[in-house]
Amino acid sequence: MKAWRVVRYARPVEALELADLPAPEPGPGQVRVHSHAGALNFNEVDGCHGRYLTVNPPLPYTLGMELVGRVDATGPGEQAWLGRRVIAVGHSATGAHAEQVVCDADMVFDAPGSLDDLQAAAFYFPFHVAHVALIERGQLRAGETVLVHAGAGGVGSAAVQIAAATGARVIATAGSPAKLELCRELGADVAIDYRSTDFVDAVLEATGDAGVDVCCDLVGGETTERTYRCMAAGGRLMLAGFSGDIGAEDRPAPAPRPILFGNFSVGGVLLSYRRQPLPVRGRPLAVRPLARTTGEAVQAHLVELLDQGRIRPVIGRTADYADLPAELERMEARQTTGRTVLRW
Repeated sequence: MKAWRVVRYARPVEALELADLPAPEPGPGQVRVHSHAGALNFNEVDGCHGRYLTVNPPLPYTLGMELVGRVDATGPGEQAWLGRRVIAVGHSATGAHAEQVVCDADMVFDAPGSLDDLQAAAFYFPFHVAHVALIERGQLRAGETVLVHAGAGGVGSAAVQIAAATGARVIATAGSPAKLELCRELGADVAIDYRSTDFVDAVLEATGDAGVDVCCDLVGGETTERTYRCMAAGGRLMLAGFSGDIGAEDRPAPAPRPILFGNFSVGGVLLSYRRQPLPVRGRPLAVRPLARTTGEAVQAHLVELLDQGRIRPVIGRTADYADLPAELERMEARQTTGRTVLRW
């Protein structure tokens, strides 16, 4: 099978090579998916540079997180998945940019029947991350005000739609007139160009100085620190990504004074579902995935919203799998909106 391998740390066009590999075999609790299409994630750009420490296997390794395809083999105990069209995440969040991909069954869901392969490839991570950030962790309620950073991106465009469907007032930030217009089309009541406007002042003006009840922060770093100034009392700032600066993921957090004085909460979002919890004793980092039952409830609600026409995947570009390095270069240059999807 063909697979895109990170063979050195560099910009994507220099880091990646297309290799011929044996098809992987699924083990217990796993399935193998024959890929139809896959979506790009910004952390794959960081992976090419060797700066994404969350997913950092030794070189060489097959890049890629998520895909849509049909299950063509299973490990023990997972035979019920055989032959089903699914959306899935590669084992340990790698391996998805290949013709055949081994995935943990805990991170596999049936592909929504109303979506074709390209649309389904753009559905999983954006909408699950946004739903967990806003609903499960952020406890968003109708009538509240939401701030979505990077509202025209993959997860951001999903968050704008979910927030609007929940009955919230939505404020989104983006970096160009076209991206601002997309945010408005998806349901943003206020769209702020962060390149030309101080988003903190704009948010405070839009909320009468009250601030926002929930923030879906997909950027991190300095953007997070500045957002402290426009959180409402009792607000929930959810950290769900670091597209602005992956290094901020491991730097010490700012002093807690702004959080104490602002009377708001800061929380984190890791999209990982497991039937059984992971051990944490003796490990440098306590990783606590969400329950698989939570993922099933999220998927059911998202499919309901999808069938009602209240949300839709946003595909900015489609391309052939052979174009992966060039498409990641576009992503690194901030030239993308929504999801970039590759056909296999």
